[in-house]
Amino acid sequence: MTSLVDIRHATKRYGAIEAVRDVSFALQPGQTVALVGHNGAGKTTLIKLMLGLVRPTEGSIRILGEDPAGRGIEARRRLGYLPESVSFNTALTGREVLAFYARLKSEPVDGIKTLLDRVGLSSAADRRIGTYSKGMRQRLGLAQALIGNPRLLLLDEPTTGLDPGLRMEFYDIVAELRDRGATVVLSSHVLTELEERTERVLIVSRGRLVADGTIDALRRIADLPAKVRVSVVDGAVETLRSLMGGLAAGRTFNGHRFEFDATASQKIELLRRAAGAGDLVEDIDVIPPSLDELYAHFLRKESP
Repeated sequence: MTSLVDIRHATKRYGAIEAVRDVSFALQPGQTVALVGHNGAGKTTLIKLMLGLVRPTEGSIRILGEDPAGRGIEARRRLGYLPESVSFNTALTGREVLAFYARLKSEPVDGIKTLLDRVGLSSAADRRIGTYSKGMRQRLGLAQALIGNPRLLLLDEPTTGLDPGLRMEFYDIVAELRDRGATVVLSSHVLTELEERTERVLIVSRGRLVADGTIDALRRIADLPAKVRVSVVDGAVETLRSLMGGLAAGRTFNGHRFEFDATASQKIELLRRAAGAGDLVEDIDVIPPSLDELYAHFLRKESP
């Protein structure tokens, strides 16, 4: 399968500062990818490289087979971008803003109504942007990014200012685009949102790509313990603790819940012992390492 994004040994320097250092990865059509890292890690520079706003100092960038910073325009027409800070001319209406960007992409303006409906702005289409709330401007920015059914969608902190209901609708749109074969790159500090909605995670630190894989693959590499939570009937915590023996140092909560960490090699045996408590056990939950924990782990490995 031909890669939609192909980045090879990309380095970007600004004077003595290396914002991106020898980064290589390829993205296939129909993927949802999380791009995560601390402030100043190089995420925004990587996005700018993919957009063609800056050129790599070394290495190569190909989007749909083209250099996005080159003279060809087809790759740029197939890109959608939502920046972290959305800003539009406040004197224009929402409909006028989308018409302007549609013409920039050589796309027909008759699809604007559908886009406004899609992001819940139909009733505000002819209001000036200056009257929009932050959440409304964010939704308009998303509509702008969707013009032309992009093959690659780059979204930087896309759910900022959206209420929980609109966040769910936003991720429904992302899933629909992915199912149509688009690749969606989400850059966000809200890792709990990304964990269940992305097939792949790219973690950057100090300009370097320090981890790349599915959540399950990163869990195997990190080999962090899972949390096992066992709810027991009143007064049975010590019985359960004795059943665990020396396998786990547990923590007790509210007198009826026992939580312990389990490595991959311990997990099955600990679950077997907990299940052996019979009617004393009311519930068992196994919680694998979260994306927040994986992110912290890989960043610690990079620290001097």
